[in-house]
Amino acid sequence: MELTVQIENLFRNDRKKFLGFIRQRVRSQEEAEDILQDVFTNVLAASANVQKPIENIASWVFTAVRNRIIDSYRKKRAETFSDMQTPGQVDDGIDSFENFLGDFSTSPETELVRKTIWESVQMGLEELPMEQREVFVRNEFEGISFREMSEESGVNINTLLARKRYAVLHLRRKLKDLYKSINEN
Repeated sequence: MELTVQIENLFRNDRKKFLGFIRQRVRSQEEAEDILQDVFTNVLAASANVQKPIENIASWVFTAVRNRIIDSYRKKRAETFSDMQTPGQVDDGIDSFENFLGDFSTSPETELVRKTIWESVQMGLEELPMEQREVFVRNEFEGISFREMSEESGVNINTLLARKRYAVLHLRRKLKDLYKSINEN
């Protein structure tokens, strides 16, 4: 099947999955849709210049989506943690790090802690090798099972589990000092 047709099918079949992934990381539904449209337009344009066959088109597109989200973060000024919340979290009055911290109050201090943790996680993820980062993000943030990833990529489940384990260990090391300082205060 021609690459362009495969990309179009991916857009049609997995549009909601991509939008959900993007929406968790941006301010609004409109911004998420703009990013998705932008990525697919760029991916379709880039596919014309691809020389080698692409083993996993969905991973290729997810990488493009993640890169585009990172680009949008870099373009924005400082944002509040509420900008990173999903619509459901806003409706519930809860964000994903409030559960982690066990503090449901809103104060400048807790907002700073939440933003600091989120930024540390993002930086830690950027430091990982692509394979480890991809497995971690797809499993933790997108809810994709190891079986699904294995079927899509052809990579053994145990290899995927090991990649995630290395990613978790790296993030634990990265966040260890931050956790200590949070618990001391």
